[in-house]
Amino acid sequence: MCCSVGFARSLGLALLPLAICCIMANLLLLFPMGEIAYIQQGRLTKYIWYFGGLGGGGILMLVPAVVFITLGKCNCCWNESLMMCGSVLAAVVGLLGSGYCFVMSGFDLLEGPMCYTNSLSWSYPFSDKTGSYLLQPEMWSQCHQPVHIVEWDVTLLCVLLGLAVLEFVICLLQLGNGLVNAVCRPCCYKQEYSLNA
Repeated sequence: MCCSVGFARSLGLALLPLAICCIMANLLLLFPMGEIAYIQQGRLTKYIWYFGGLGGGGILMLVPAVVFITLGKCNCCWNESLMMCGSVLAAVVGLLGSGYCFVMSGFDLLEGPMCYTNSLSWSYPFSDKTGSYLLQPEMWSQCHQPVHIVEWDVTLLCVLLGLAVLEFVICLLQLGNGLVNAVCRPCCYKQEYSLNA
């Protein structure tokens, strides 16, 4: 049991920086090249407003991180029997959060940024390309404003996708750890009881 609790705590400690990085990446998406004018003018892609990194991969991910880190620190009488079940529920919350972050970042990446284009209007010039623009950097010059917006968005969204995958794997590991302990622990108690009897 001590090993599984220690493992869960280490997973929680790994989740914390990932959640903070997701929040930072999402905030940077709101301010292309560090400028606030575009958010004031509503010139950001629609998927940014779903806050995949801020909500799903960030704030929601703090729930399993805190639960995993504090696992077993309370010496209440009910703690030993329920703490692994609680960690399983927290892991499910983490899976949902990381999945949401991954999906929203993926949709945003496929659609591409909103920018001021050669047609002298604000639009989504890559929305009909189904992501093929990612492999054709020569097309990125269609966006004049914000400057280097394609590189900015692609970099941050790829970071969010990578972080979401790591968070998903960590939560999946704890889901397995918690389920194994929830199932095996009662069996161990029965064996100990029968041996002592």
